[in-house]
Amino acid sequence: MKVGAHVSVAGGVDNAVDNQLSVGGNCGQIFTHSPQVWQDPNLDTDEVSAFREGTAENLAGPWVIHSSYLVNLCTPKDGLRAKSIDAMQKEVDAAGDLGIKYVNVHLGAHTGAGVDQGLHNAASAIDELEIPDKVTILVESDAGSGTKLGGEFAHLATVIDRTETDIEVCLDTAHAFAAGYDLSDTAAVDQTFTAFDDEIGLDMLSCIHLNDSKHACGTNKDEHAHLGEGEIGEDGIRRIVNHPDLQNVPLVLETPNEDNKGFEWNIQRVQEFQGT
Repeated sequence: MKVGAHVSVAGGVDNAVDNQLSVGGNCGQIFTHSPQVWQDPNLDTDEVSAFREGTAENLAGPWVIHSSYLVNLCTPKDGLRAKSIDAMQKEVDAAGDLGIKYVNVHLGAHTGAGVDQGLHNAASAIDELEIPDKVTILVESDAGSGTKLGGEFAHLATVIDRTETDIEVCLDTAHAFAAGYDLSDTAAVDQTFTAFDDEIGLDMLSCIHLNDSKHACGTNKDEHAHLGEGEIGEDGIRRIVNHPDLQNVPLVLETPNEDNKGFEWNIQRVQEFQGT
């Protein structure tokens, strides 16, 4: 089973490998810089080499780069669009340098332009990128608050259909739950992933952000909980972990570090759920 966490690159991107191993993960996700600012990855050549070597020797993979939270592919604002495309170009280039397979991005918000125009903006922005070989962009499901897009599976399917670029999907379980897709028991999980398959296709699902939710289904509130201790609960998380159509999909945790529980506790939780 491929399961890991979103780990820190503080002190050098190569430190992500040891950070991942320390929590028991064999795949995972990173930011190349603070996600709250416009900033270049600025990767050191020696750190890149050490990251590649450490990953090849110690981890099953894959790694995912999560783009900056400031990126907004749906925006109608020319300035923000240009900055978002530039930031994404630097992330996919960094992924190519690091040998990372995926770059994950939220679609963003249409901020009044309308759903259809926002989705068009996102697809066309992706098509402006020059993506290195062996790097794939993942568009992530969203909790769906305000004018943010990606809360409906149809939004993701539309971007896939409209872009000329080969892109795939990252499903965040807490986001999907907040957006109204029930995942709280076996039947609900099966129904939600059937809906995903109908709208998008399970063959397009390349990563799952496995998170429980502190808020109820359909509230559009994005706040993650420890696995099995939120509103999705043990039955839902267990079914996701054991769903026969998801066995080859990497699970990346973005669970909180609180109540004396962190990534290690949550990864062990996944392993306990496996096969039960």
